[in-house]
Amino acid sequence: MMYVKSIQIYISVVYQCCSSLDCSEAKGFTSIHFSRVPVANTRSLNRERRILKSGRTHGDSRRTGQGPESSNTTLAERVYQQLKTDIIHGVFQPGEAMNEKVLAARYKGSRTPVREAIMRLQQEMLLRLVPQKGYFVSHLIIHELNEMYEYRAELEGFCAEVAAKRWADTALLDRLTELARTQYKTEDRNSYEHFIEADTEFHVGIARLTRNRLLVRAVTDVRCQMERIMFAAIDIGYYGELPAREHTDIVEAIRRRDPHAARQSMDDHIVGSKEKVMRLAVGSPAQLAI
Repeated sequence: MMYVKSIQIYISVVYQCCSSLDCSEAKGFTSIHFSRVPVANTRSLNRERRILKSGRTHGDSRRTGQGPESSNTTLAERVYQQLKTDIIHGVFQPGEAMNEKVLAARYKGSRTPVREAIMRLQQEMLLRLVPQKGYFVSHLIIHELNEMYEYRAELEGFCAEVAAKRWADTALLDRLTELARTQYKTEDRNSYEHFIEADTEFHVGIARLTRNRLLVRAVTDVRCQMERIMFAAIDIGYYGELPAREHTDIVEAIRRRDPHAARQSMDDHIVGSKEKVMRLAVGSPAQLAI
């Protein structure tokens, strides 16, 4: 019960801190800008390549069993998901303005669902509102990176601990074992994008083992920011290191129902990840400009 109260209090405090932080007004915080390698890896080329890679125009509907007519709720959700994905994947760069008319044309919808999507993404800290100017893609700043990793260590460490005590889904645990072995080829963007998807499924899957919907939601939300960092890093040619051993240690501790080892393994994994990202953020050889 002490752990439950502790994580609830911590999550509440962090959310309040994050929601009260306006990047446009934050003083003394350093914005992180991911500089492109000057070799045909320009913003426009990246944007077009990602759009073409998706194999669709944003107006196409992938919903099975539905005709061209859709409810406003369904349209708003589609616009929200597509805009969110584009922000995470770096199609829209930090500091880029959001124009409702342009977005409505891009996603084949009206300005109303676009406006709803923008408001939701502001709440998720992917967009920020600048008074008298409009909405812009949020910048990543050092202070927020520190907060996010502190939050992840407590949240996901707690998830791993609870999962070790409660897990009952053998199929899901086997799936996590498979995901832990996911590999990628260095300098192969497609294989690394597959790894990012597997990494998110892995971390959310551990939360699912807790059988606590609030924990699943919290981990899912924080993964948005993690994916954004990972996609930005590969834009400048940094592919990170495989965490296969770390992921395997976490799953094995959960499988043998060792809460302490599961929490410690997750904490070590996240702290190690933080150290690598912070080295990039402060100007390591990966060509990050702050």
